[in-house]
Amino acid sequence: MTPPTLHTQRLTLRAPVMADFPAYAAFWASERAVHMGGPKDVAGAWFWFCHEVAQWPLLGHGSLMVDHTAGGQTVGLVGLNGGPKFPEVELGWLVYEGHAGQGYATEAAGALRDWAFDNLGVESLVSYTDADNTASIRVAQRLGAVLDASAVRSDPQDLVWRHARRMQ
Repeated sequence: MTPPTLHTQRLTLRAPVMADFPAYAAFWASERAVHMGGPKDVAGAWFWFCHEVAQWPLLGHGSLMVDHTAGGQTVGLVGLNGGPKFPEVELGWLVYEGHAGQGYATEAAGALRDWAFDNLGVESLVSYTDADNTASIRVAQRLGAVLDASAVRSDPQDLVWRHARRMQ
């Protein structure tokens, strides 16, 4: 599947390109990645960058870069993750240094969640969060997700937030 381009009030969500890798690698090298198994070196960042891109042709979903439409600056990434590491399709997000606290993760993740429900035929999505990642927990809650203590998870320490399809 070709990645879609999605638009929100402030953001453009688009397919990753090679020019996105340096900022992505800088995120993984920083303390901002601590709740996601980081920091990671360039090889570790490359592994995850390839994962973000490869899911589109393999699984029909994947990750999108999040650009601030007016300024054109990339502020982070939002993704639908699958494959052996993820027991269910996961809605995930990350925000680059200097862009946290502005609602970008909530806005972008909400747009991708709605796209997934409209295009993938899934009834729910999950978000796996580290129990200490209060910022991501707040995003999940703002998106209307509820804690699902019985959900399967790869990391037994993760909290699992369930996003249910809303009735139309």
